[in-house]
Amino acid sequence: MEEESRKNIVDASGSPKKTPDRKPNYKNWLPRRMIAAALAAAVLFWALLALALTFLPPAGAWLALDAFFALAALASTLLTLWFYALYRMFSYDGKRQMARQIVEGTAAYVKLPEGGRILDVGCGSGALTIACAKGNPKCQVLGVDLWRGVYASFSKRICEENALAEGVTNTEFLSGNAVELDFPDESFDAVTSNYVYHNIPKIPGQTMLEETLRVLKKGGVFAIHDIMARGKYGDMEAFAAKLREKGYERVELIDTAKGMFMSECEARFMGGSASRLFVGKK
Repeated sequence: MEEESRKNIVDASGSPKKTPDRKPNYKNWLPRRMIAAALAAAVLFWALLALALTFLPPAGAWLALDAFFALAALASTLLTLWFYALYRMFSYDGKRQMARQIVEGTAAYVKLPEGGRILDVGCGSGALTIACAKGNPKCQVLGVDLWRGVYASFSKRICEENALAEGVTNTEFLSGNAVELDFPDESFDAVTSNYVYHNIPKIPGQTMLEETLRVLKKGGVFAIHDIMARGKYGDMEAFAAKLREKGYERVELIDTAKGMFMSECEARFMGGSASRLFVGKK
């Protein structure tokens, strides 16, 4: 049965092929429920403002209440429009497809010889894991994630279904915590991640980078993309220099917010002006 299933997703040469009756669903980095919540708040505050203007006297403390409802209604409306615009930008099926461009651009930095092992930290819906697997068909790629919080709608099952839809057979998905990876030192030939660490509160970005690099083998490569704002990551140029002193090679901090993955205007609009791709070799 397992052999028959494999025949259904590989071509005559043994290379993965897409399953014709399936389409990958990488979801969206901005969950729909965030748009729905902002819209619900907007509707509520506009309704409260209408009631206040209709039934409350336009004087004294009631004027302050009217002003509060008006500001809250306007703010939640603008938030809804912003969320919707971001949703359109990130959509894998839409015109802009920024998420796809970022994922494929990050995966392009991960190239290994046959037999290599790749770890994708915070794999979400499996997009980067699968992109690395497609670019390294003779390697094994493991995606780990907690699949909770804002991204609770993502799951191991969705990742596996997306891999099947893409005709990829060299992936595996497991529950795992980016803060404390459940792997021994130097377990992987490459590590990668995309827009994950800035979402994790209280833990400094450099601390999470060190944990990710811990499981990277000597001679292994890394490609980590995130919003590396100084408040979260500290001085990343100094961190890169420290890695070079330890013997790391080709360590680069690439600005992806000035035309590489997004325009400067788009980066400012989405709050991603500090987006950087951190690459190198251990």
